[in-house]
Amino acid sequence: MLSSDTPATAVPAEAPVVQSTARGWQSRRTRRRVGAWTSHALLLVGAVVMVIPFVWMVSTSFKAAGKTFVYPPQWIPDPFVWQNYPDMWTALPFNHFFVNSIKIASLATLGQLLTCSMGGFTFGVLRFRGRDVLFLALIATLMVPYQVTLIPTFILFSKLGWVGTHLPLWVPAFWGGAFGTFLMRQFFMTIPIDLAESARMDGANIGRIFRHIYVPLAKPALATLAIFTFMWSWNDLLNPLIYVHELDRLTLTVGLSFFQNQYGGKWTLMMAGAVVSILPILLVFFFAQKYFIEGIALTGIKR
Repeated sequence: MLSSDTPATAVPAEAPVVQSTARGWQSRRTRRRVGAWTSHALLLVGAVVMVIPFVWMVSTSFKAAGKTFVYPPQWIPDPFVWQNYPDMWTALPFNHFFVNSIKIASLATLGQLLTCSMGGFTFGVLRFRGRDVLFLALIATLMVPYQVTLIPTFILFSKLGWVGTHLPLWVPAFWGGAFGTFLMRQFFMTIPIDLAESARMDGANIGRIFRHIYVPLAKPALATLAIFTFMWSWNDLLNPLIYVHELDRLTLTVGLSFFQNQYGGKWTLMMAGAVVSILPILLVFFFAQKYFIEGIALTGIKR
């Protein structure tokens, strides 16, 4: 027999705690799943809303003239009218427009890559008195509206005799830019400074350090800047309207605007021109998307 002093067997007190913890973990897991599904549903709805105009544009570019605004909308053209693209291409000198846009966007991209990479290296790697003040002044120019500098810039280019040429559309890119310099600076600051110091101890000058160490490592940031610059230059409408007047020197965006004024009712041809106008940007992004995503992810990291 057990004595009165022998303690009775008790149920472990940890069991309710474990069960409560398990229920809480399952509840949090359920809430996370619901939140994830809700986020994905909202993103899917947003993606559909963004894609519908693009699909309508591509679909309309292959439709017959009388089926543009039929209701309900005809998403798959019947029949496919491939002739819209040759008709659009020959209605105006779109071959000149296309070549002009390619030339201007390529030169502007090259100018930004050269100057902004050097500016970012200067402000992100080199050490000199007044560096932060100069960089702050450069960033402050982002707050100046473009309309403020529009008239002084036009007067300058007019006195230089550049009005009526493509020079005002790509030469300013070789002067650098606040956004591109900031982007490159942020990326260069993620590269360990020990690399530059080791190269300097081995006798490398600043130019060699920049060309052989920092530029090869900056491919993601350079690709990001190239995509942004090419897209901005390619889609620019205001500057070509101001500085270019001859038909053969128009860019594709201005050519499409001119085409709309001349053939406003031919929506199928206009949509064909719009499809052609976005192809270079899609190709640039397709080939550089790997570096683009990596550059966006890394430019916010600080060493």
